[in-house]
Amino acid sequence: MKKIKICGITDKKEAGYLNEAGVDYAGFVLFFPKSKRNMEIERAKEIMALLDPHIKAVAVVVEPTAGQLDEIMEAGFDLVQIHGEMTDEVLSGIRIPMLKAFNVSDLSEFERYEKMDRVAGYVFDAQIPGSGTVFDWDMLQKLPKTEKLTFLAGGLDHGNVKDALAATGVDGVDTSSGVERADGNGKDPQKIYQFVNQVRSYQS
Repeated sequence: MKKIKICGITDKKEAGYLNEAGVDYAGFVLFFPKSKRNMEIERAKEIMALLDPHIKAVAVVVEPTAGQLDEIMEAGFDLVQIHGEMTDEVLSGIRIPMLKAFNVSDLSEFERYEKMDRVAGYVFDAQIPGSGTVFDWDMLQKLPKTEKLTFLAGGLDHGNVKDALAATGVDGVDTSSGVERADGNGKDPQKIYQFVNQVRSYQS
């Protein structure tokens, strides 16, 4: 069964939507004020506490410092999703599974992370993460095969997610703007349910 990650959770009621929909991962954007979905870590902990135990909480960060990673681990997140460059020194301090996010401009770094045991998987996203834009999925065919988890992100919604799965063969899909309300203010429960239904009914 394909994995489902809903990213950019910002409100307690959205935890209820994810519980009802039965998703696998919930993503929280931290330490990134440029994003409208950014939140304080204490607020994230309050929402995490409302998630069903089977839903894994993912801290989504951009080039975090060692101190920020310590806060994430102390807060009880199940995984950390990292965008951008990371020094070996900072990477060595991570004690929870990591998802390395790539956009279409930094796939050349793939093999570096493939060798790291602490890397549990990858998120392949568009040039500007969180922008809600689709990229050329054929690019992923050029990557070496991996036994680690693979997620596709970037402009996915209930209308294109089956095509995305068919085109890429990834293990899971990741959406944020694709399940937001029309005004972009928070998640739309109906869009979440539609997205989940499309993924769950997908037959490879």
